[in-house]
Amino acid sequence: MNAATTNEKPLDAWWRHPLLWMVIGGPAVVVVASFVTFWLAWRSPDALVSEDYYREGVEINKTLAARKLLPALTGRNHAATPTDDVPLPAPKAVP
Repeated sequence: MNAATTNEKPLDAWWRHPLLWMVIGGPAVVVVASFVTFWLAWRSPDALVSEDYYREGVEINKTLAARKLLPALTGRNHAATPTDDVPLPAPKAVP
């Protein structure tokens, strides 16, 4: 077989195939994005949990429970107060 008698094309170099770059490009973009994400996380860490998180949570629950019972406490206090102890409304100041 002579080179002049064959109809074969010479093979292209591996970097000239676009499908190959799509296969390599996807994981390469993910690796670069992961390094960028790591750099952002390392540069500015968030202090989300405080040292005394349990005590703060208990205080928040007490505040919410007290706020939920506020109408009942107001009604009870109003009913339990004798009319003699209710102060008179203050006169409005005339400008």
